[in-house]
Amino acid sequence: MTQSACAPRLDGKVAVVTGAGRGIGFEIARLLAGQGARLVVNDLGGGSGGGGGNASVAQQAVDQLRAAGGEAVAETSSVDGFKGAERVIQAALDHFGRIDIVVNNAGIARPGGIQDMTEDDLDIILAVNLKGYAGLIRHAAPHFIGQAGGTIVNMSSPSGFGHYGNTAYAAAKEGVIGLTRSVARDLGPHGVRCNALRPMAGGSQMATPKMVESLMASARLGIPPLWNRWPSPQGFPAGPEHVAAVAVWLCTDAAAAANGREFFVAGQEVGILPEPEVHRVTFDAAGWTLDSLDRPEVGAYLLGGVRNAFRGPA
Repeated sequence: MTQSACAPRLDGKVAVVTGAGRGIGFEIARLLAGQGARLVVNDLGGGSGGGGGNASVAQQAVDQLRAAGGEAVAETSSVDGFKGAERVIQAALDHFGRIDIVVNNAGIARPGGIQDMTEDDLDIILAVNLKGYAGLIRHAAPHFIGQAGGTIVNMSSPSGFGHYGNTAYAAAKEGVIGLTRSVARDLGPHGVRCNALRPMAGGSQMATPKMVESLMASARLGIPPLWNRWPSPQGFPAGPEHVAAVAVWLCTDAAAAANGREFFVAGQEVGILPEPEVHRVTFDAAGWTLDSLDRPEVGAYLLGGVRNAFRGPA
């Protein structure tokens, strides 16, 4: 049976998707609606680096969803703090009487290395990409607890592994992982699941000229821009719809076993990342000092195979 012929996987559910007016967020909203969910489409309609606003962005997305037979309302609050987050959740309650799914997708980026980052850059990026996520979850949580169920998907990024020329964005996106793991522990006993997705895709609002230039600059320096390696070649570029498929799948009963986990999607690849673990461990009965750490056998064991991939050409 094809996906289109299946019974809707999320029939009767109410979902909030932030940053849903364009790109990955819109594709997530469209697929949720196609699976029977009723939608609050949140989008300030601002720029990729923050600032500005255009209410028509969310409304145009809603018009498209309704034209395809979906049920959706527009919400245009900025999700850079708890007040806006509360308004978004309240919109779901006011229009649909409940909340079942929160997809934290809104994001902004201001590419720049730590040597160029301003306090304002860091504040606004953390506010939208991390604080707002926490706010949405905070205001949905009492309703999830009361109904003994709910699903949260937080959009992180491979940038969180380390991203040349994007320090503030990387810090926020890795903070999303700690938030996800902790929320899973806080709300898991109440039947609530919270997972994170690290996508790489074209068609994202984050794929700005400045972001592309940061990747080109890292290539010129010979420094891996993401992770500690260069990205694997892909058979085809991942579009927003491929990311949406994984995000929505995490909201369905098929992914019920996953809670507090992080997933990766890019091109033809999709996978789950391992839980953090200590890679190598050694022991000294007297405790560690600089001298004991300097012992050749200790350094050789702890640093075996480790190389500094970020120095660039000598």
